[in-house]
Amino acid sequence: MLKRGFDIVGSALGLLLLLPVLLACALAVRLDSRGPVLFRQERIGRSGRPFTILKFRTMVDRPQGDGPLITATNDPRVTGVGRWLRRTKLDELPQLINVLRGEMSLVGPRPEAGRYVALYPDAVRDLVLSVRPGITDEASILFRNESELLARAEDPDAYYVSELLPRKLEIHARYARHRSLAGDLRILARTLRALAS
Repeated sequence: MLKRGFDIVGSALGLLLLLPVLLACALAVRLDSRGPVLFRQERIGRSGRPFTILKFRTMVDRPQGDGPLITATNDPRVTGVGRWLRRTKLDELPQLINVLRGEMSLVGPRPEAGRYVALYPDAVRDLVLSVRPGITDEASILFRNESELLARAEDPDAYYVSELLPRKLEIHARYARHRSLAGDLRILARTLRALAS
């Protein structure tokens, strides 16, 4: 209950204080390429319930399912403004709305598409999906350069499934077992430091 209250206050304040940044990002996306300002994709949330995650659109507007789910640094689908939004992580800001709606938390395991959740071992799936997914977590900090790692892989999707996803799941499971508000505050502080560096 305390965590949810923190999420509500934090996301509401974030949306209010970052409103000028949100509007500037939205305008940049709109002027850069045709298509909607927001990108929407189904992800799997707490207890396995699907929800629609919100991000600023960073790719050319194409039908869902057109191209791989993961994105490497050199992905030709990424727009000019999109590269900047991804590098600064500003594309994630609309997820404050997901947090306010109760679909996500400020801190928690990053939500995956159903295709990847289906690959979770059963015991790990139940544990990881027992908590709300988050905007940031330990894995997001550790793998901040994920798109660069994927760009170096011969088969980015296979590399993600065989190398990155299992390591992320270990981190997610540890978070689910030992989560606390103090731990969330530490992760938020580390996230801010990583973004500032």
